[in-house]
Amino acid sequence: MILAAGTGTRLKPLTDKMPKALIPVRGVPMLEHIVMKIKATGFTSLIINIHHFGAQIIDFLASKDNFGLDIQISDERHYLLDTGGGIKQANFLLNGDEPFLVHNVDIFSDVDLQTMYSAHVSSKSLATLLVSRRRTSRQLLFNKKDRLCGWRNRETGEEKSSTPDFDPSNHKEYAFGGVHVISPEIFRRMEEWTGKFSIIDFYLSVCPKYPIRLYTENGIQLIDAGKPKGLEEAEQWLSAIQL
Repeated sequence: MILAAGTGTRLKPLTDKMPKALIPVRGVPMLEHIVMKIKATGFTSLIINIHHFGAQIIDFLASKDNFGLDIQISDERHYLLDTGGGIKQANFLLNGDEPFLVHNVDIFSDVDLQTMYSAHVSSKSLATLLVSRRRTSRQLLFNKKDRLCGWRNRETGEEKSSTPDFDPSNHKEYAFGGVHVISPEIFRRMEEWTGKFSIIDFYLSVCPKYPIRLYTENGIQLIDAGKPKGLEEAEQWLSAIQL
């Protein structure tokens, strides 16, 4: 599943007339970059959620003949559901026997998605999150066994955890990379969650009972192109690797 429903407020005025997913990076829409990366990994079926200028995304996919993939739309044009609500709404498309990949449309990385997927299957976790040592204000906190235990905002000092006797000083800090592999069991754990909600808030609520683990790679390149500086970094990175 590609999460492409965001309003892209950080990229205004570019998103005043188009969805963030169709903003070009080196002349190619973000969405196309992510679709092709996922296709190259071996996935053949995709769900894409839409909201802001959603019809433009539908038209774009049609113009590309869905890139030769089975692509279905999870329509949030009536109400934006955030990351957790968006995943839950798509459960009728995702609730099979195999884990599924979720990828933000504005994340550019050199992560090996196939290796990440295999690591999740081996770990038998509820979800596996791509993380890096990138310094951001918001950090996920993991224990020595690489299990999620909490969250901290370095700027405000706010902390979140459902783990008993949680001590953030005993945990490793990582920035979430906007890519996860999730077991379909998650939908049974979401039954009481309705409407709009963050997937990170959900993970933090269930991680004491169900393992949510990290995945990272040495020297990983990970760029959030959902903001002007990141968009510029993605342009430069792609220029360098495509020389």
